[in-house]
Amino acid sequence: MPGFESLIGQEHSVRLLTNLLQNRTIPHALLFTGIEGVGKRTAALMFAMACNCTNNRPECYSEHDKTIYCSNGKFSAASPCGRCRSCKKIQSGNHPDIIRIKPSGHSIKIAQIRALCHTLAMKPYEARMRVVIISDAHAMNPEAGNALLKVLEEPPDRTILILTAAQTSDLLPTIVSRCQHIRFYPVSRKSLETYLIDKYEFDMDDANIIAVLANGSISKALFMIDPKNKTDWKNIRNWLINEVESLSLRSIGSILAFADRLSRNKDALIDSLEMIKSWMRDLIVCKYCPDKIINNDLSDRIQHASQKTTATSLLEKIRAIETAIKDIRANSNLRLTMEVLVIRLAKSGNS
Repeated sequence: MPGFESLIGQEHSVRLLTNLLQNRTIPHALLFTGIEGVGKRTAALMFAMACNCTNNRPECYSEHDKTIYCSNGKFSAASPCGRCRSCKKIQSGNHPDIIRIKPSGHSIKIAQIRALCHTLAMKPYEARMRVVIISDAHAMNPEAGNALLKVLEEPPDRTILILTAAQTSDLLPTIVSRCQHIRFYPVSRKSLETYLIDKYEFDMDDANIIAVLANGSISKALFMIDPKNKTDWKNIRNWLINEVESLSLRSIGSILAFADRLSRNKDALIDSLEMIKSWMRDLIVCKYCPDKIINNDLSDRIQHASQKTTATSLLEKIRAIETAIKDIRANSNLRLTMEVLVIRLAKSGNS
C-alpha cells in the first residue's frame, strides 16, 4: 500500500502526520521515536511522498496569499498516490531531493553532516519540498550533533528534516527542542497476530507465538517468518526457558558457560533477553491475572512455575535483564555483562 495505511498499529502517529499535511502546518523538523521495526522510516518516506505527490496537487490557489487550498478546504497531499513519477522515484530511492543519512559504521560522522549542509545550501532540484531523513539519529557523534544543530537553527527554505531515534534521551536536548516529536509505539500483540493471519495465512497459535517473540516490532516479525531465515524461534525460546529455570541448580562453571554461549551471538542477544523477560513477566502476571499471559502455548507450564517463585524475586530479575539490555546497547563488554546477568538470574526466589 502506498499511503499511511501501510503502517500497522500506528493510528495515533498517522493521525498527527496527516493533520500536519491537511492543515498546512508542516514544521521544518520532525523527530520520530520508537523501538526498531515499528515503521518510523516507512512513515518518513510516506511523508516525503505526500509532500511531493503530483497526483495530489491542489486544485486552486488563493490569489491573495498564495496559500495552497483544495476544493474541499484541505490540503490534498495527505495521502500519496504511489503511482506518479515523484512517488515512484522516492520509493525506489532515486529522487534527488529526498536525502537519506544513516550511520557509517557505528556512528553518523561530522563529514556526513557537513556534506548535507553543502547540499542544503543549494535549492531543491525538482521537489516541492526537499526531505532529509536521518535514520538512527542517536548515532550522531557530538561533533555531528552540533553541526546538525546549526541547520535546525537556520532551516533552509522548502526543506524538512526527519530524524528517527529510539528515544529522545539519546539525543542532544537542543536538537529535540527544535523538532516536533512524534512517538511510534510498539505494535500491539493483537495487531501483529491479525496482520500475520490476514496477510500470511498463519494459524492463530503460530501467529500468537511470533507476535509474542516479535515484542511489538513488525520488522522483527517479518524476519522471523522469512523462509530464508532458518532459525526456529519457538525452539530457541523453549531452550532459553529451560536454561534459565535450571540455573539455580547448576554449578558456577555451568552458569558461566551459559553466559558465554549467549554472548557469542550478539545479533540475537537482545532478542534472547526479551524472550526471557517475557517468560518472567508471565510468571508474575499468572499470579494475579492468568488470562493476561502472553506465552499462551505455555500456560500450564507458566502456572506451575509461577507457584515456585515470588513476585519480588521475578521483578528483581526483570530489572537485571533491562539493565543488561541497556548496557549492551551502550556497547559494554558482552561476556562480562552476560556473566553478571546470569549470576543474578541464578539466585533462587522460591516462595
